[in-house]
Amino acid sequence: MPRAVNRPRTPLSLIRRRFSGRREALDQDADPDTDPAAPRRGRFSPFPRSIAGQMLALAVTIAVLLIAAATTVLVAQDRKEATREARTRALAVAETFAHSPAVLDALKSASPSTTLQPLAEATRHDARVAYIVVTNPKGIRYSHPDPRAIGLPTNATVWPATAGHTFTDQVIGKSLHSPSIRAVVPVFDARHTVVGTVMTGVPVASVVHQVDGQLPPLLGSAGIALALSMGGIAWLSKRLRRQTHGLGPTEITRMYEHHDAVLHAVREGVLIADRERRLLLANDEAHRLLGLPTDVQGRHADDLALGPALTRLLASGRVATDEVHPAGDRLLAVNQQPTYWNGRVLGTVTTLRDTTELRSLAGQADVARERLRLLYDAGMTIGTTLDVSRTAGELVASVVPRFADHAVVDLSDSVLHGEEPQGDDTGPLRRAAQLPLPGAASPRAVGELVDFPPSSPQALSLKTKRPVAEPEPAEELAEVPVEEAAGVAQRVPGPLASPDLPDHGMIAVPLRARGAVLGVVSLFRTRAPGGAGPFHTEDLSLAEELVNHTAVCIDNARRYAREHATAVSLQRSLLPHGLPEQNAVDAAYRYLPGQATTAGSWFDVIPLSSARVALVAGDVTGHGLHAAVAMGRLRTAVHNFSDLDLVPDELMARLDDLVIRLDRDEGRPAGGERSPGDAGDANGSVLTGATCLYVVYDPVRRQCVMARAGHPPPVLILPDGTADFPRVRDCLPLGLGGQPFESLTVDVPENSRLVLYTDGLLNHHNPEPATGQDWLRQVLARPGRSPQETCDAVLDALVPDRLGHPGDDIALLVARTRALDDAHLARWDVPADPAKVAETRAAVERRLTAWGLDDTVFTTELILSELITNAIRYASPPIELRLLRDRTLICEVSDASSTSPHVRRAATTDEGGRGLFLISQLTQRWGTRYTSRGKVVWTEQSLSTGEEEGPGGSATP
Repeated sequence: MPRAVNRPRTPLSLIRRRFSGRREALDQDADPDTDPAAPRRGRFSPFPRSIAGQMLALAVTIAVLLIAAATTVLVAQDRKEATREARTRALAVAETFAHSPAVLDALKSASPSTTLQPLAEATRHDARVAYIVVTNPKGIRYSHPDPRAIGLPTNATVWPATAGHTFTDQVIGKSLHSPSIRAVVPVFDARHTVVGTVMTGVPVASVVHQVDGQLPPLLGSAGIALALSMGGIAWLSKRLRRQTHGLGPTEITRMYEHHDAVLHAVREGVLIADRERRLLLANDEAHRLLGLPTDVQGRHADDLALGPALTRLLASGRVATDEVHPAGDRLLAVNQQPTYWNGRVLGTVTTLRDTTELRSLAGQADVARERLRLLYDAGMTIGTTLDVSRTAGELVASVVPRFADHAVVDLSDSVLHGEEPQGDDTGPLRRAAQLPLPGAASPRAVGELVDFPPSSPQALSLKTKRPVAEPEPAEELAEVPVEEAAGVAQRVPGPLASPDLPDHGMIAVPLRARGAVLGVVSLFRTRAPGGAGPFHTEDLSLAEELVNHTAVCIDNARRYAREHATAVSLQRSLLPHGLPEQNAVDAAYRYLPGQATTAGSWFDVIPLSSARVALVAGDVTGHGLHAAVAMGRLRTAVHNFSDLDLVPDELMARLDDLVIRLDRDEGRPAGGERSPGDAGDANGSVLTGATCLYVVYDPVRRQCVMARAGHPPPVLILPDGTADFPRVRDCLPLGLGGQPFESLTVDVPENSRLVLYTDGLLNHHNPEPATGQDWLRQVLARPGRSPQETCDAVLDALVPDRLGHPGDDIALLVARTRALDDAHLARWDVPADPAKVAETRAAVERRLTAWGLDDTVFTTELILSELITNAIRYASPPIELRLLRDRTLICEVSDASSTSPHVRRAATTDEGGRGLFLISQLTQRWGTRYTSRGKVVWTEQSLSTGEEEGPGGSATP
């Protein structure tokens, strides 16, 4: 007979055998609770362990909470009703007592307390109130339950009642330990004047009566309900325990059968081992994942050949959470936990999950996430400036080394110069940017022309306007025989690819914007160790996304560069090309256009009558072509108003009116109310918001008269090097209107320097005006500099390398003052007598002879005779004659009249009317200037070449 082999029983058979004996015990009414860990009968346990006991505890808790809530609501409601009743009673008693005629009569009597105290006490007892207190308007008590308090001021607030208002409040008195309701009612006389107040108080506790009768029935019914619920649940739990005897054997068997079915059907491997690490159970999924044999049950973990890492884990029994271990060609996520029974370790449970596909998907997700991050970063870094070359450089910096090992951007030569691309014809290409890996050689330098062979990937990409991918190195493709590549364009290595980068695959993507091709982008990857590997299909779409975004940014930069160059050219054409000849100042200027924008900054030097000169600086709101046009219009207007010899504040007022009128003509409201796109946009030459500084320097008086409209103040540098800002009032910018302009007169010594500038100078150094002015003062505070040296010092401090450009354009004007001394000036007071004119002519003749101007004597006498005669005949004294020898001979006749002479055409029969006509023919120019004391009629006569020197000795270049 063969010998029987003792095989280890499965856990399921052990469980069934164990519970079969328990089933027989249950059938014999034995105690089913044989678990030593379960509480014994008769032992007290504060927490019910059975479901019936827990249901009983929950029902009792809910009943108690409901009873407590009902009692609380009832008490609160009764308290609320008692408070309302107390308030009603107190107010009714107070109003009834206050409106009683006896009270009013008692208050009018000599001793109100004699009548009011007994009346108040009697009413208090009848009305069942705590107190009735009568006071006068000042709060002195006339009645009180305590007679000692009569005549004393009350401590309670009675002010609303003394103002004629009835009110109630809740107080807690010293003698009353519970809250009471106090009502205060005013007492009026026949004239409706408050002559006293009545206060009554009703304790809330005195009217609490409802809850006293309702609480006993409520608590009794709650106790009965609680007892019934506890008895019913206890009976139900006993019946349930008697009928089920806990869990029956059939139910336990069915439960473990279901557990066994689920264990073997679940898509996760399960290994159960004992304390000696012998396998007790391995489900079907564990057999499949690990390739276990059929007789694995009872074998040790070391005998299963699961691999060293997984074998060590199973043999050690340590806790593991989602550890990844290889098992053949799979990657398994392993979890292991020990099992306990009554505090003892029985073994371990190990679960296995196949994560091979998840790892692959996670890798793909990481790649997609990295591509999205690259797109986001490129979108944030490409196109930060409106510069074509920098935008191309930002592209190559974004893709190397994150996407490619080498990147090249070749643009059409016309695009680099800001010209419009001509459809499909890109013309010659020029290297715009490139970024190789460290140590790699570049076949072309930035700025060189590039020519691609017709069959190169770049040429095909430009021709088809589509990306062309060469994932393999170009030299390998070149070795493919032509007959094997039938129907496929043969890739001839171009100057970019195989000869210099033999181990690189590449992608060529055309730069397209608005239907035109701007250039081509070439991306390379090396197959050498450490490289990014070959390109894939997904890389092609990513490269196209990057290049399309870059193409839009390059096209925007190109269009802006063209407009910026046009605006700069227009603005330079509208600015002065040279300074006019005059002897009042020695001037120099600088103009720097903005790198990013071209605004409307401008300056001017305008010669005026009587050897004076006007220095102007201004700025127009906005940028671009229209700002330059607006600047030209404003500069022309300043020239026209300067010819009228207007004082600075009046000239500013005329400019302000002109700007408002121009804005109205263009359909914009005056006063600065513009639509959001008007200021500085491309909708028109907007003048509203323009700033201006106008300075008139008189070399005879050595004074400056200045006014400004929203413009930075000038800098006055004295001969000793002291620099300061004259405190000329800053008025609103031009075009806003509504505010008069004011001028400031400043004495200016000879050889002083006046510096006029635009706000771009201060903003480039520091956005804060005060800080920028301090910096400018420090730069200019140097004696002995010429205007040219002063301009160079400012620009050197502003842009040290002299190669950068500010963000906003800068206009700078420096003028060094000169003086017209007494050797070039002559004055005479002219009496209002025609007979004295001859004496004046003789004095003028002597002075002209002393100046060596004999050739001008006759003409000057004719001019002065006419001007002096007109002043004597039509004007008012005092009359003054002044001769100035400057570049021209200036004759001035001033009087106290404001009547302006004008030229008219005289008839042949008229005896007069031809004097001013003769003056206009004999002089270079003439005009009238109004002063605070009258007017000045002046003329200018040209001198010979050798006599045109001014006070400085030579004319300003």
